[in-house]
Amino acid sequence: MFGTQSKRDLSLEIQSQIPILRPSIHSRRANITVKFQDLYGFTVEGNVDDANILNEGIPPVLRPKVWFSLSGAAKKKSTVPDSYYNDLIIAVEGKVTPATKQIDHDLPRTFPGHPWLDTPEGHASLRRVLVGYSFRDSDVGYCQGLNYVAALLLLVMKTEEDAFWMLAVLLENVLVNDCYSNNLSGCHVEQRVFKDLLKKKCPSVYAHLEALEFDVSLVATEWFLCLFSKSLPSETTLRVWDVLFYEGAKVLLNMALAIFKMKEEELLMANHVGDVINIIQNTTHHLFDPDELLTVAFDKLGFMSTNISKERKKQEPAVMAELDQRLRRLNSSNLDENS
Repeated sequence: MFGTQSKRDLSLEIQSQIPILRPSIHSRRANITVKFQDLYGFTVEGNVDDANILNEGIPPVLRPKVWFSLSGAAKKKSTVPDSYYNDLIIAVEGKVTPATKQIDHDLPRTFPGHPWLDTPEGHASLRRVLVGYSFRDSDVGYCQGLNYVAALLLLVMKTEEDAFWMLAVLLENVLVNDCYSNNLSGCHVEQRVFKDLLKKKCPSVYAHLEALEFDVSLVATEWFLCLFSKSLPSETTLRVWDVLFYEGAKVLLNMALAIFKMKEEELLMANHVGDVINIIQNTTHHLFDPDELLTVAFDKLGFMSTNISKERKKQEPAVMAELDQRLRRLNSSNLDENS
């Protein structure tokens, strides 16, 4: 299918075969009934509706199938031949790119000590998913942070192929554009939107952090690139992802705001940037009760009334100007060194 094409041609052909499909709000909000085998091997049906997702989370036994349907991954996969993933993995085997080199470097650093991920078998499985996607989308290739996202998807979805399609639908449909591009412009936009929302929702905290010259990127970069998978306990992360696949990327902003809101009093007493980081990291690392976070995110803060898409558009010019200025400074510095 892929023959002996160059890496670039291969990537372009792969991209051309996969239309970017966004499931409609109607289809994503419909009740979902899935069949699964219970502990004794009997086939039973389970139902998940809107209230389950927000209030109780998706039962672990149903999560793989519900995510696959809810996110649009099943629809995306249905547009290509059944052999697509296997053909892709065979076609890219042995190929070396900057992306594959970085992936190999990051594999042993992805959830070290995990009983399966941190084994030769786990590394090989995660590598195939990440390398496969790096050839599917040459614009993204590979970005640090995706290793944690793909690893958790592997643990939930059980099969490489399903994890691959979940990663594809996340990057192509669910998350903001250019979040994982070379300059991380989408991630920078999200951080600016988050900062504005923090000013509106937690004005006292915002003013205090500004006085301390605290930059939200110190904590938010990891949150938005790893989708909280490196920051929150795994079960809490999965509950966040339940809502992420239901409501979209704005959920990440809700969660980020909730974390700051939960520690409002402590943050107002912080005297240094280091104190703020310690408070936030200690909070996220010990958020073992997902309901605590989700209650603050949706009951106390409420769903976003702000038009997030409009806010993102508003921030894009400033972000691109800032990134362009950084690039100019870097190029100027390199010229000075070489002269």
